[in-house]
Amino acid sequence: MDTFHRGDLVFDVRDAGSPDGEPVVLLHGFPQDSGAFDRLSPALHQAGLRTLAPDQRGYSPGARPAGRSDYRVRAAVDDVLALLDAAGLDSAHVLGHDWGGAAAWALAAWHPWRVRTLTVLSLPHPAAMAQAMVSSDQALRSGYMGFFQLPGVPERVLLAGGGAVLRRTLRQGGLPDELVERYVGRMQQPGALTGALNWYRAIPFAARDRVGTVRVPTLHMWGDRDTFLGRAAIEASAQFVAAPYRLEVLAGENHWLPELAAERVAELLTAHVRAGG
Repeated sequence: MDTFHRGDLVFDVRDAGSPDGEPVVLLHGFPQDSGAFDRLSPALHQAGLRTLAPDQRGYSPGARPAGRSDYRVRAAVDDVLALLDAAGLDSAHVLGHDWGGAAAWALAAWHPWRVRTLTVLSLPHPAAMAQAMVSSDQALRSGYMGFFQLPGVPERVLLAGGGAVLRRTLRQGGLPDELVERYVGRMQQPGALTGALNWYRAIPFAARDRVGTVRVPTLHMWGDRDTFLGRAAIEASAQFVAAPYRLEVLAGENHWLPELAAERVAELLTAHVRAGG
């Protein structure tokens, strides 16, 4: 399966590994795509798992609706449900990183019968994030999110000079030059950066899509050098999980866990899947 459809939208997806293996849905964040898991997926396949990694809405060229409300987390969750249906799966293990983590938290809370286990990289539970915005330095860390919600301006700023500002921002966040160039190049394609930024522009709709308690086995990973997401919200996430929960703090790692800590993530995820599957 190279694509799947949801209404008029067409999503690109990488479906690889053993067809009979435990299925793991991999959800990327900003400004990545399914290629963020290029270092992680082979280790999962070697463990006998099947991976389904979509380019999410705004990132798949055939799935870039214009309205910012089309990028609510609820819409992203419904995309994952459509992927499971297209793959003929009643349920799957789900891993999300960054914005993909937001979709993963919500999917597990709203549709627990479709999530065998949950793994979230870097991102806290949304309710813990909201708490930390007023009780820690998280608001300072997330200051860019307000700017990203402006119409049109972020695209002009981030892509000026061949993407110099976006390139510098990603480097400051700890991403190596090779991956910086890959993601900046992708964001320079027509409509790509607008589609990616629309996830931020949909933040005002979050109050309608509150994510409640998660009731599936949850593995949470965070790098203690994450520039964007602080410890307070990460550690507070446990109170919003009413199921076995495990937090793994990866010492010396930054935000980009799928790319830079792939071996350790694969090891922990494989054990989590085997224990909860």
